[in-house]
Amino acid sequence: MGILVFEIYVPLRLHLKNPNNMIKRTLSILAAAILAVFAADAQRWLVYETFSDGSTDTSHTLVATSPNQNAALISSADPEEANPIPGIAKHFTYIDYNRDTVLYQLYYSKNEQYFTGYSLNNGNDYTLEKTEKLNGYNCKKYTTSLFSNKMEIWVTEDLKNHRGTPSASFGNLPGVVVQIVRNGNTTTRLASVEKYKDVEPIIPDNLGQYTDRRAINNLEKEKLVITIPVFRDAQICFNPKLEKARTIPYDTTLPYSNGTIILKRLNLKQLPPHYQIFAELTEQSNGDAYDRTGSIFVIPASQKVNFLNALIDSVGVLPVFTDRNGAQYQGVKLENDYTPLVEMVRFFTPFGVHHFNQYRSLNDKEWEDAAYYKQDVSDLRQYLQGDVYIGAFIGNYDAGGHKISLDLKAYPESYEWTGSADDHCWTLPLFNTCNVMEMSGQNYGTLFGTDSLTVTFTVPEGLKSLRLRYISTGHGGWDTGDEFVPKENVILIDGEPRFRHTPWRSDCGTFRVFNPASGNFWNGLSSSDYSRSGWCPGTATQPVYFDLTGLTPGEHTLTVAIPQGQREGTYFSAWNVSGILLGTR
Repeated sequence: MGILVFEIYVPLRLHLKNPNNMIKRTLSILAAAILAVFAADAQRWLVYETFSDGSTDTSHTLVATSPNQNAALISSADPEEANPIPGIAKHFTYIDYNRDTVLYQLYYSKNEQYFTGYSLNNGNDYTLEKTEKLNGYNCKKYTTSLFSNKMEIWVTEDLKNHRGTPSASFGNLPGVVVQIVRNGNTTTRLASVEKYKDVEPIIPDNLGQYTDRRAINNLEKEKLVITIPVFRDAQICFNPKLEKARTIPYDTTLPYSNGTIILKRLNLKQLPPHYQIFAELTEQSNGDAYDRTGSIFVIPASQKVNFLNALIDSVGVLPVFTDRNGAQYQGVKLENDYTPLVEMVRFFTPFGVHHFNQYRSLNDKEWEDAAYYKQDVSDLRQYLQGDVYIGAFIGNYDAGGHKISLDLKAYPESYEWTGSADDHCWTLPLFNTCNVMEMSGQNYGTLFGTDSLTVTFTVPEGLKSLRLRYISTGHGGWDTGDEFVPKENVILIDGEPRFRHTPWRSDCGTFRVFNPASGNFWNGLSSSDYSRSGWCPGTATQPVYFDLTGLTPGEHTLTVAIPQGQREGTYFSAWNVSGILLGTR
C-alpha cells in the first residue's frame, strides 16, 4: 500500500474556515484512492481530529489498522499548503505490533526517503482511572505524564482485534484510542471509522535510508533551513603582494586591501518576509595571536561612488569628513551621492584560537578549536537579495592571519511560501566608522576626540515605525584607553539629546577557553578576562535599537557624540560606530 499512500498524502497543518466540508472533501479523495488498496473487511481507516480550547484551528490524522498484519500506519489527513516552502517532508509512522517497533519515515520524493526505528514500549507508566462510555465506545481511561504534560487517554476494544492510535507514544495500549486530552485543553478524538480490505502490506518493504533517531530529527530541520554558503575556510591575512581583481564575477572569493578584506558577489533569491535570516560565522587563527576587530558587511553599490570603487582603485575616491585637527575620515557617513557600508556583524577574534592551542594549557579547561558567532540579521533583508556584495574584514598584519567560514541561514516561520513584503520596509544606512580598509590607509575612528559625527537624512512620508540600529565599540588597548573605560554615547536628533548608551561587556571571562594566546597576569587574570567597551575577545557585538517612531517626514540630523579619551604618546583611542535607519510603511 505504501506508494499509494505517498501519492495521496496531504500534510502538515490546516487552518479551516469550514472544517466539516473540508474533511468530507478530504475523506472522499482519500477513500477513492484507498478503496483500490484496502479490499477486505479486516482493515479499518480511522480519522482523528485535533483542536485546542479557544481555537478554530483543527488538524486531522489518518490511521490505517490491520489485524491480519498486526500493524498500523499514521499519517496526516490535512491538505498540503497551496504554495509550500522548500524542504517539507511527508511524515509516515508505522507500528509493527509483532516486533513492538515504531518506524518513522521522512518522504521527500520517490528517490529520497529516510527512516528510523525505536521501541514501541517507551516506558510510560499508565494509571487505569476508570471504565466509561465515550462517543458510543466502551472505554478504559488511562492517565500518564509525557514530558511534564498530563495526558488522559481513552481506549476501546470494541473494534475487535484492532489496535490504532494517532500518536505512537501511546501505541503500546491495547485496542483503539478514542480520545486523548493533553493538559486539559488540547483534544484529539476519533472522528470516523471506515472498513476496507487488506491487499498489500501496511509497512512497505523499502523505507529508504536508515538513520538514527537524533539524526533524522536534525535532518528534517536542516532540510527546512535555506543555507547560503558565502565563505568557506577563507583566509584573511596581510599580504601586500596580492593583486586585486578589477572585475568581480559571481561566486568567487576575492582578496582586497592587502588581503585583510575578502569579498564575494552573490545573486540571492528574495525570501518571503516570514523567514528569519542569521549570519553564522566561525573563525580560527591561522598564525595571528591577537584579538582583532572584524566586520561582516554589505556594500551598497547602486550609486556612482561606492565602496567597490575604493576596493578596486583607492580609498581616496570616497567622500571625506575632516575633523577640527584636519584629520580625514574616508567614506564614514551618508552623502548625497554615497551610501556607507551596511554592517551585518561586528565581531572580535579571540587570542589565537586553534593555531596556538598547543602552546598553552589550562588546568581545568580545554581550548575550543574555533570561535563561533551567530547573529540575527533579518532586519537587513533588503540588502540580502538580488545582486549582493558581501565582505569580511579582520584587521591584522600577519602573513598567516585568520580563516573564516560564513553562511547565511534562513529559518521559516510558516509552511507556506508567501509573497514579498519589501514594499513595507524602508532602510537608510547613515554612518560606519569601522575602518575596514585600514591596511589601505582608511583612518581609525578617532574623530570623536575633537568632533561629533553628524549626518543629514530625510524621513519619507507614510512611515508607521522608525528605529536606529546602532553598533558601538571602543578601542585603545592600554590602561586608560577607551577599550577599558566606559564612555557614554549620546545620540542627538536635530541637535537635542535623545538617547544615551554606554557600550560595556563585563562577561569577558566567560570566553577564556577561546583565548589560548591571551596574556596572563600576576593576579590570576588573563587579558581576555577584562571588561571592555562593548566587546570581548571571541564575541560579536549586539546591535542596540533606538525608537524614532513619530519623527516627522522631512529633513533631520542625527549626531553621535562620544567623550573619547586623549592620546598618550603613541597610544590613541578610537570608536567604531555604525548606524542604519529601519522603517516600516
